[in-house]
Amino acid sequence: MTNISTSDRPVLHARGISKFFPGTIALDDVELRLMPGEVHALLGENGAGKSTLIKCLTGAYRRDAGVIMLDGTEVEPASTADSQRLGIGTVYQEVNLLPNLTVAENLFLGRQPMRGGFIARKRMNAEARAVLQDYGLEIDPAEPLTAYSVAIQQVIAIARAVEMSGKVLILDEPTASLDHDEVQLLFGVIRKLKKRGLSIVFITHFLDQVFAISDRATILRNGRVIGECVLAEVTQHDVVTMMLGRQLEARVKARDVGVAGKTLVEVEDLGKRGMIAPFSLDIREGEVVGLAGLLGSGRTETANLIFGVVPADQGKIMLRGQEIGVTNPRDAVAHRFALCPEDRKVDGIVGDLSVRDNIILALQARQGWMRPIPRAKVQEIAESYVRALDIRLASLDMPIRLLSGGNQQKALLARWLATNPDFLILDEPTRGIDVGAHAEIIALIEQLRADGMALLVASSELEELVAYSTRVIVLRDRKQVRELAGDEITPDNIINAIATEEVA
Repeated sequence: MTNISTSDRPVLHARGISKFFPGTIALDDVELRLMPGEVHALLGENGAGKSTLIKCLTGAYRRDAGVIMLDGTEVEPASTADSQRLGIGTVYQEVNLLPNLTVAENLFLGRQPMRGGFIARKRMNAEARAVLQDYGLEIDPAEPLTAYSVAIQQVIAIARAVEMSGKVLILDEPTASLDHDEVQLLFGVIRKLKKRGLSIVFITHFLDQVFAISDRATILRNGRVIGECVLAEVTQHDVVTMMLGRQLEARVKARDVGVAGKTLVEVEDLGKRGMIAPFSLDIREGEVVGLAGLLGSGRTETANLIFGVVPADQGKIMLRGQEIGVTNPRDAVAHRFALCPEDRKVDGIVGDLSVRDNIILALQARQGWMRPIPRAKVQEIAESYVRALDIRLASLDMPIRLLSGGNQQKALLARWLATNPDFLILDEPTRGIDVGAHAEIIALIEQLRADGMALLVASSELEELVAYSTRVIVLRDRKQVRELAGDEITPDNIINAIATEEVA
């Protein structure tokens, strides 16, 4: 791996970058140095500030403080088109091309060669063919974009961005939808661009890929730069520690988690091609099984597959020893499964509905919309969970979007507890809430476990998992790599498992 000299002048040097939103500091005095001809990884968990930084660099957001220098000159990109003209191109995970056009039309969109007031298609196709050959693609540019795989479309998007920009290329999760061979195709293109002297920012959650293709990395956490490192001089363990901010001393479990009961749910070789490798796990009554791993490791995918949000293409689910069909959330709810999703604002709450209506939503859906629950019963259920979970509100009639994040999360828990589930899946149950609500939700998880419920909890908060989990499944790169139990469950062991791949 190339060791980039810090004495070289950066192609891109952003320093003192700050961005504020109401009630939130998204970026706080962030610095990014991108050297000539390097691949620079930008790393951090969800909410670390990666996307906000990229939007500030490309003009999608107006920064509140800081300076952006490009080739030694201060620049002020006012839009993404402006940043392209300055020399900064961006390619996202979702290919931002037009599927109804040909490869050549996409490559030259907005700058097509003209002749006599018409597009010179023969010339455009010939020039497109020559450009794509430089990227190792021997394809027909007159074919529609949809004739080619996602990996080839990504390469075409990169070629377009480079041809339009030419100094800096930002790749935001470009490998998220690619298989191993397609990733290698993309890496081949990146290496060619690097040899040409292009500077590349590489954003991904796959640490193996970071170490395979990148020279240096900048790590963000909570809107601040935690460190900048030459990757040849650090380990994956070091990087994971910086990303998660964990001290690697041994921890004593917070309490005795008790003895689990009979096996409730068994998952055998459940998987979805291109989403998550086949996995197996069992969950007992009165047990909390934790899911640990970096963002993008497969925690949410595991939860969604079990709950039927995404149908599996292999494997089976057993409930109390009997195979059941879970092809959608309706099936899951019918079998007394429940899921509190990671993004409560997008996938959980219905913001304009009242708190009361949000709490009763899942129970009413299971009973059927043609059999409405009596209004008095709805009120009784909602009031009982508001008391039990200490949901702080002015009125049950108020829109749920007006509640604090912690109270919204407790209302979501109330929604599913009202269905009297046997198996509860919680995806990041304490993310983005205040300290008081955080402690209350942890106490609730422990109480539900003690009452005999089976829980599967995905969380990036390692100390939480250590405190309440009877077992922890560690995921990495969309597959299970290790199971920890008993005294093995420590933050140190979890981070080691994340950073060092082992086959479960």
